[in-house]
Amino acid sequence: MILAAADAVSGNIATVGYGLAVIGPGIGLGILIGKTIEGMARQPEVAGQLRTTMFIGIGFVEVLGLLGLITGFLFQ
Repeated sequence: MILAAADAVSGNIATVGYGLAVIGPGIGLGILIGKTIEGMARQPEVAGQLRTTMFIGIGFVEVLGLLGLITGFLFQ
């Protein structure tokens, strides 16, 4: 009986962990894209450079989010 309760609690805690692993990159993407748009508005002549850097940053942030999600499934 106690083991079943412990398994249920660990499953619920893991679910919360998955959610937190995805919320962080979501907030990071919002900040990243917002600051890039702000930079393009301030200096339109460097818009191409900012856009390229933004896409590289988006790739890194997405990898972190997917890594957090997949490690949760692997160690379940």
